[in-house]
Amino acid sequence: MTDTDRPQDTPGPRPKGSTSRAGRNLPAAIGVGGALGVSLILILTFVPEVWFPVVAVAIAVASWEVTKRFRDAGIKVALIPILVGGQAIIWVSWPWGITGSVVAFAATVLVSMIWKLLSQGLQAAPQNYLQDLAGTTLVLAWLPLMGAFGASMVLEEHGAARVFTLMIVVACSDIGGYIAGVTFGRHAMVPAISPKKSWEGMAGSMLFGIVGAVLTVTYLVDSHWWIGLILGPVLVVCATLGDLVESQVKRDLGIKDMGTLLPGHGGIMDRLDSVLPSAFVVWAVLGALL
Repeated sequence: MTDTDRPQDTPGPRPKGSTSRAGRNLPAAIGVGGALGVSLILILTFVPEVWFPVVAVAIAVASWEVTKRFRDAGIKVALIPILVGGQAIIWVSWPWGITGSVVAFAATVLVSMIWKLLSQGLQAAPQNYLQDLAGTTLVLAWLPLMGAFGASMVLEEHGAARVFTLMIVVACSDIGGYIAGVTFGRHAMVPAISPKKSWEGMAGSMLFGIVGAVLTVTYLVDSHWWIGLILGPVLVVCATLGDLVESQVKRDLGIKDMGTLLPGHGGIMDRLDSVLPSAFVVWAVLGALL
């Protein structure tokens, strides 16, 4: 979730009305968020094999949103390699795991290097080659590669529970930040990037995130409670930094949201900014400690 979606991070009392401090339609945001949450619960509980196509579609749409925003700003990222290679990065993790995804990522970057080199034909040198290739590589690493960690988790032991852990702890971090930020928020954390974030909100995120991690690891993953004490803080920090990364990217691009598909939230990417890097953290921590 983006920083502009988080009124909890703004110091001071909340204004009246149905919109958040960022001017968003709060009832729509709650409704869309609730619908997405219920859909994910039903999928992971009853048809976990559908998780792969769900992730693949979400990554495809988010990649389109980010690519369009980059190209609107003059960064001509390689659209076709991102969309086609991005899907390969997701899907090869089904039979070959993360190793397959890393290989597909490297292959897609190589294709992108050649694609951009020849984008103007054999008789003309490409313009802004380094900028465009750097943007392409960033999109591939940021979306499909991180998404592959989230998709492949469902195939592991207690796979659905691991994905639930990811979603629940990120949600707990958001809720804790909201409550603490609205109630106690006074000290801005990173005003140069996100003036709406407060240290008090971060403390609330940490408390709720740790509690959520301990409970999910204990009762969903059926493992040692102390693993949650390790996972919780790391996941909250990663989710917060993922949010800040997207905030800075949007500042550089001069935009508020990556897309407009989800009322009250922006685009798909505006819902995935915290989840994507957190997927890697959950995969790595649970994979190492379970």
